[in-house]
Amino acid sequence: MGSELIYRGHETQPASDSYSPKPDKPWASVTRAARYLLREQRLLFVLVGIAIASLIFTIVPTSRAPLAPQTNAPILDSINYFPVETQNKFSYQQRMGFGSGNPTGKIPLGLKRKGLRIVVTGGAGFVGSHLVDRLMARGDSVIVVDNFFTGRKENVMHHFGNPNFELIRHDVVEPLLLEVDQIYHLACPASPTNVVGTLNMLGLAKRVGARFLLTSTSEVYGDPLQHPQKETYWGNVNPIGVRSCYDEGKRTAETLTMDYHRGAGVEVRIARIFNTYGPRMCIDDGRVVSNFVAQALRKEPLTVYGDGKQTRSFQYVSDLVEGLMRLMEGEHVGPFNLGNPGEFTMLELAEVVQETIDPNAKIEFRANTEDDPHKRKPDIGRAKELLGWEPKVSLRKGLPLMVSDFRQRIFGDHKEGGTNPTKNTASSA
Repeated sequence: MGSELIYRGHETQPASDSYSPKPDKPWASVTRAARYLLREQRLLFVLVGIAIASLIFTIVPTSRAPLAPQTNAPILDSINYFPVETQNKFSYQQRMGFGSGNPTGKIPLGLKRKGLRIVVTGGAGFVGSHLVDRLMARGDSVIVVDNFFTGRKENVMHHFGNPNFELIRHDVVEPLLLEVDQIYHLACPASPTNVVGTLNMLGLAKRVGARFLLTSTSEVYGDPLQHPQKETYWGNVNPIGVRSCYDEGKRTAETLTMDYHRGAGVEVRIARIFNTYGPRMCIDDGRVVSNFVAQALRKEPLTVYGDGKQTRSFQYVSDLVEGLMRLMEGEHVGPFNLGNPGEFTMLELAEVVQETIDPNAKIEFRANTEDDPHKRKPDIGRAKELLGWEPKVSLRKGLPLMVSDFRQRIFGDHKEGGTNPTKNTASSA
């Protein structure tokens, strides 16, 4: 039996009943919501809730921290040295750890300041040890690198046992591998190793991305023909004189620092430091202030070279340290003169020492040394404008503090540690 296909498309199919929903009545959704609210007094409960909430917000004040009464006294933070407004002005974002979104450097409420890891070369010396004290008090982790050529371990012994302090006996002429945020380069004997050490520390700064501060000197101006000396002055230096090793070494160090800044993108700062004095200064380092003080205490004549009319400017070490920290935390490369513009002749300095120690101290004149600068006085206008810095301690206020320290060390009536002769890496004779 064969199969066949039957096409019945032409046949009409009976129509089936199809469902079509009723059209919605207008405003049906509104009426349903209204019926829901009116049912079981729901509307009444809604109105009562709104009334209670309004009453609470009207009577109870918003919680806001009371404002502290304003006073004229500076508010100090845990740093103890800089007022908060100064810290905000001169700190940079990386130190605070909040990036470019926090350009003022302010620390949000409830958060502690981020401590830095800082290396200080020559940190057991005269200036270096005072800088270390300030950094430690600020809460940073400090690594002191010193070969004790002129520095002394006693200057930093009071930090032994502090977990934030490390001391490494090392000569910076040899490379050093450390992970740090900032480098204060103060290690600098008056010799060609000055240049080698600076090169090594610049290399470290480049490798780890640290900010580098070079402590240069007013000696780069030589026997200046400009008075007072501005940072734009190129100097008048004898490249083959008896003082040229130190003078030209520092000039070369500045050159290397700027080359690393321009060529390798290293963040650098340059300070040109003028005569500095204070506790922990080397007693017999040949510098004029320490010479006069030590000679007066020992009842020896005060040695004045030449006619004594040469002029110098003397800044107290605490002023210098604040200037260095402001420079490091600021956003300007420099160079900056850091010194006290108060100018004294050598005879005037001798008279101040006589007034402070022994009015009967004698003065002895000797032949002047070769290439001794006739005048030395910093123009600190740039530091005032860009760093907000100027020295605060006068010679007549600072000298007695140094004399007290020298008297203890010369006559031995003290305990070891804290005020000992150390490296003066930053001031000139």
